[in-house]
Amino acid sequence: MLLSSNIDSSLMHWLKFRMPEEEKQRIQKIIAQAGLCSRREAERFIEDGRVRVNGKIAQLGDKATVKDAIFVNNKPLRPNTEAPVTLLMNKPKGVLCTNADPHGGRTVFDILPPDLQKKRLFCAGRLDKDSEGLLVLTNDGDLAHRLTHPSTEIVKRYRVVLHRDFQKEDIPKLLEGVQDEGDFLKAEKVIPAPVSGEGHLRRLEVHLHHGKKREVRRLFEANRYFVKKLVRVQIGGCILKNIPKGGFKILGKKDIERLLA
Repeated sequence: MLLSSNIDSSLMHWLKFRMPEEEKQRIQKIIAQAGLCSRREAERFIEDGRVRVNGKIAQLGDKATVKDAIFVNNKPLRPNTEAPVTLLMNKPKGVLCTNADPHGGRTVFDILPPDLQKKRLFCAGRLDKDSEGLLVLTNDGDLAHRLTHPSTEIVKRYRVVLHRDFQKEDIPKLLEGVQDEGDFLKAEKVIPAPVSGEGHLRRLEVHLHHGKKREVRRLFEANRYFVKKLVRVQIGGCILKNIPKGGFKILGKKDIERLLA
């Protein structure tokens, strides 16, 4: 009996030694997987000191496990138990890409029907208030990361109208890029509109692989142009088509594969 007890004790000690500890992950990844926001936005929360782990303010680069006490904006982070949902919306001008506006402005989530408003959706790549077009709303943090991280090189295509005629000799400047407020901004492709129709010299198509805050507008402003109208018409393999302004489409598996193309 004593021998058996010793064996059991030794076995438990061996199992405890052999069982791996729960793997630690970047805090922004845990927040995104919880469906609270994208990894990029979670990084901004951390930089702003709005994330605490086990009572301490988190720093960018810190790691944790899902068992740690993580608070975002003074609220405990809860695991995402919802099934993954991803929407493609045709964002109208004048609405905000935020889950809540402290000034009471209308958001893209206010446009959704009540059943979808209850879900923990966030924007995977934003458009500013004055811009229109394709927008991805999801509760899938990993998908949002793949869509927004520049390493995946998923194309975002924009149609732009400028305040004055565009000079084609400025195309290399847009492709070479510029430093602005700590960000490096650049276009992957710039295509002037066909030579037809009134104002064609002010219309262009711009392709990006990323999407920093107001990147297209800031890039043109750095080259002495003002963007009067901006419409995102493509993300990956998904094109703005058959979705009215303010309307949306729930994406299936094949749609998401096209989105990531």
